[in-house]
Amino acid sequence: MSQTTAPAASSSPPAPPATQKDGRTSQRSLGRRLLARPEVGALIAAIGVYLFFFAVAPSFRETSALATVLYQASVMGIMALPVALLMIGGEFDLSAGVAVTTSALTAAILSFQLSMNVWTGVIVALVVSLAVGAFNGWLLIKTGLPSFLVTLGSFLILQGANLAVTKIFTGNVASDSISDMDGFDQAKSVFASEFSIGDVNFKITIVYWLVFAAIATWILLRTKFGNWIFAVGGSQDSARAVGVPVKFTKIALFMGVGAGAWFVGMHLLFSFNTVQSGEGVGNEFLYIIAAVIGGCLLTGGYGSAVGPVIGAFIFGMVSQGIVYANWNPDWFKAFLGVMLLVAALVNLWVRRQATRR
Repeated sequence: MSQTTAPAASSSPPAPPATQKDGRTSQRSLGRRLLARPEVGALIAAIGVYLFFFAVAPSFRETSALATVLYQASVMGIMALPVALLMIGGEFDLSAGVAVTTSALTAAILSFQLSMNVWTGVIVALVVSLAVGAFNGWLLIKTGLPSFLVTLGSFLILQGANLAVTKIFTGNVASDSISDMDGFDQAKSVFASEFSIGDVNFKITIVYWLVFAAIATWILLRTKFGNWIFAVGGSQDSARAVGVPVKFTKIALFMGVGAGAWFVGMHLLFSFNTVQSGEGVGNEFLYIIAAVIGGCLLTGGYGSAVGPVIGAFIFGMVSQGIVYANWNPDWFKAFLGVMLLVAALVNLWVRRQATRR
């Protein structure tokens, strides 16, 4: 009988076919992925501004100067964060600057006139600030008017009310001092305290600023609400078609601006004990500038929370760097305008480089 020998089994499985890549599946390099980040252009601009003032202003190199720069940036940056989120959602709020003053005046006048604990005024001011934001968002949704017109109307209403109401209750254009009222010291420790690192004092707003930035970043990148913000900013109709609650998202974003205005208003009130009714006019543009420098598009749907932090830091460096360099401060707005244009051009170049194949 003849025997048939079975073929030897292969010692290794056949190799999988090679994967062919085309332009649609090829991955971008790490450099291009970094350039695609909204805040990269602002970071480049911030480094340039810092090196510039470091070279021309010796006082700028001191640690105390850094503390001052960070304080200026933090007060601006706390408001720039919710304004940036609103811009990513495709809207503007031109009442943000005077809303800060409205919040502070509400707390100061209510507490003083009714002889209440200042915390009562703080809570009422929060309710008023959130109500102003909710009104802006509701009117925007209800009428379909551009947010520019809606919030411009709110700006004028608040500006006039701040002055008129303050004169009615105080007889002048500033609120009465509340520094000797119950609860003032506790509120000051929350909103306007300081801490020391070595022999340099830093304002507590710097810590709040960074914490709020971390929270805003988490909301944008790790939550469903963050996806809704990008969706309504990119295309409101498309977002609504896939089930995004557009009305809720926009009203919530405007209320976020109100919450930011309340916090900054409380800081100003408990830092200076009194508030001028005409303050805040024009600050809304500074908040928008910080967001734009930070990479937020005016058309919505693009941006980050880190970008406005860098934009506010640039503002702080410019505002204080001019002083430390012994320049005429009248040039501040001109310098800030140049920075806005340069940052916008840098952001445009960065986005173009990131999208090139």
